[in-house]
Parts: sequence; C-alpha cells; structure tokens
Amino acid sequence: MPGSSLWLLPPPSHALTPLLTELIRQTSSHFNSPHLFIPHVTLTSELNPDIYGSSPQEWLDSFSFPKGQDIVIHLGQLGSEDFFFRKLYSLVQKTEAITQLGRLAREHVQKEGEDKDEWAKHEYMPHLSLLYSDVPKVSDDKLEVVRGLAKDLGVRLDGDGELGGWVGGRVVLVPTDNEIKDWIPIAARDL
Repeated sequence: MPGSSLWLLPPPSHALTPLLTELIRQTSSHFNSPHLFIPHVTLTSELNPDIYGSSPQEWLDSFSFPKGQDIVIHLGQLGSEDFFFRKLYSLVQKTEAITQLGRLAREHVQKEGEDKDEWAKHEYMPHLSLLYSDVPKVSDDKLEVVRGLAKDLGVRLDGDGELGGWVGGRVVLVPTDNEIKDWIPIAARDL
C-alpha cells in the first residue's frame, strides 16, 4: 500500500484487543495467509511521508481529534471484496463521529480534485480487517466459518456489549509502503 496510514486501534487494555488479534491469526491461518497485522479501523491511507517528515509524533499531536468518549465503535456484519486489503472484514457502524474522524485524517491525503466531505460521506467505509490475501472474494459459507471463529472467541459481530466494540481508542500512524510484517506504528495518540 503506498505511503502511510492512520489507524484507530482499540484501547490497549480493552478485552477485545487480544481477542481480535487472535481472530486475525485464526482467520489468516484458515485461509493460508501469512499476513498478520494489528487489529485496526483504517481512517485513511495513501499519506505522503513528506507531510510528517522526521517528526511523526509532533505531526499526529497537531490533530484536533474528537474526544475519546465520542468515538464509539460497533463491530458489524462480515464482508468481503476482491481487493487484497478488504478481503475479509467486519463493517463498523458509520456514525457521525467515526465519519468526522475519517474526514479529518483524509485532509492530509493529496488527491487531485478530491472533495474530502464527499469522500467521507460516500467513499469512506469504516471496517476492521480480518484477512489480507490474494484469494478470491470470500464465499458466504467461508464467511460463516469466520463467524464461528469469532463466536468461539466471544467477539460480538452484532456490535453489542463489551466484546462488540469499544469507546475511544488510539490513533496510530503506520508506514504502509513496506511489507505487511513491517507495519509498525511510528506515532500514537490516545483519544
């Protein structure tokens, strides 16, 4: 993926953090994918590293993010696309606050003629990826297998309860222009 990305992670101490990590591991194993990654909701990608230069933490600290208690993440139904980075995911309820957070992050992507408000309303699809892979779009019966994995771990894909989402979280800046195994945050900010 070119450039860098801004991700929203669950709070480090939240009960979902290790469970989502394990769900990603089990899902990747089921589909024979070597790609493991931090559980996250992508806020935006394609950030040119020149915008934060040698001071990524200072750059991230300059954002006027909404208050943590205003950011409520509800996991939702599973989906799949032919796109490598959206091979299998849990849709995240698109609230006003998460849309605002995505739009704020997108301000820093330089795309000719892109209207950031229109992008946030019509293109931004908050989701929590569970699989990166070259396999074809995941069939309904295989989605059912992953639903079973989530259920066995206690992860609620209906967005209910403590294991169906989280409040607040941590925004991280991740250089995503290298191999997935090397995707490590270089700046972080708690909401």
